[in-house]
Amino acid sequence: MSALPLVPPLFPAGKEPLPPGFTEDDRQVMLQNKRMQNYMQMGMESCIAKTVMAAGMGFGMGAFISLMSSSFAYEDPLIRQQQQAIGAISTTAKAKEIFAEMGRGMWRSGKGFAKVTVLFAGTECVIESYRARNDIGNAIAAGFIAGGVLARNTGPRGALWGGLGFSAFSAAIDLFLRRETPEED
Repeated sequence: MSALPLVPPLFPAGKEPLPPGFTEDDRQVMLQNKRMQNYMQMGMESCIAKTVMAAGMGFGMGAFISLMSSSFAYEDPLIRQQQQAIGAISTTAKAKEIFAEMGRGMWRSGKGFAKVTVLFAGTECVIESYRARNDIGNAIAAGFIAGGVLARNTGPRGALWGGLGFSAFSAAIDLFLRRETPEED
C-alpha cells in the first residue's frame, strides 16, 4: 500500500510498468512507435501540411472532373466530313490531338481546383489555429475570405457577394460533414 492514499504512483518517463505480456525489448519498440505517432500528429496539425495535402487533393479532383467532362465532348460531324474530304488528319494524329487536349484541360482544371483548395484550407487552418477552436465559424470565415479573394477582380460588391456565397457553401458542407448520423442496431 502506498504511503499517500488516493495518490497515483509516479514513474520516470520511459520506466512505466509494462502491460502484461510485454518485455523490456518491447518497451523500446513501443517508445519508437509513440515518437513516430507524435511526429505524424504534429505534421497533420501543421497548416503547411494541411495546405499541401489540400493542394494535391484539389488538383486530383480538378483533373478527374476534367477527364470525366472531356468524355462527354463530341466532335461535330460536319467538321469530320470536311476533314475527310481534305484528308488532312490521320486517325493516329487525331487521337494524339484529343489526348493532348484532354491533358491540357486536366492540367488547367487541376490547377484551378488546387488554387481554390489551397486558399480555403490554408485560411481555415490559420483561423482555427488563431481561435483555438474547431467549429463551423472557421469554415464560414475562411469561406468568406476565400470567396472575397477569388472575386476580387469584380469590384467590392462582387467580392462581398463572392465571400457571402462561398461562406454559405462552406457552412452547408461543414454542417453536412458534422451532422449526427443515426445509430444502426
